[in-house]
Amino acid sequence: MSTLSHLDAQGNPSMVDVGQKTVSRRTARARSVVALGPDIMQHLTGTDIQTRKGPVFQTAIIAGTMAAKRTDDLIPLCHSLGLDNCQITITTSGSDAIVDCLVSTEGKTGVEMEALVGASVAALTIYDMCKALSHDIIITETKLMEKTGGKRDFKRDQD
Repeated sequence: MSTLSHLDAQGNPSMVDVGQKTVSRRTARARSVVALGPDIMQHLTGTDIQTRKGPVFQTAIIAGTMAAKRTDDLIPLCHSLGLDNCQITITTSGSDAIVDCLVSTEGKTGVEMEALVGASVAALTIYDMCKALSHDIIITETKLMEKTGGKRDFKRDQD
């Protein structure tokens, strides 16, 4: 039976000891979907939405990258990781903005949380920058799409 990795023998919160783990290539890709609706999408020019605050998607990419690099400051039991790469892409489909965050490192622990935090903060930034146009914005999902390295790889079927 599986046990939760962030609990010690007494059931108290505990950072996982990765001291004996082997360094390996770790990657993760997470996705957040932001339902913007037609009121906001009518402002899409080319591949971005321009607002008084600036270009929405470009700003969200920067915010998501900054957040991925600081995941250990936000999630209490995450290890501090030096990321080798963080790539955030934002595409549109209908009236949705689709945020993908791909993160990689050479390390003893995975980068799933960094990818999830990067995608989430990018999605929240899109919300923040577009709320003046409409509050009818929904971040519909944030999920891990795939990861490699560590004990086992994972890949979600594409939706």
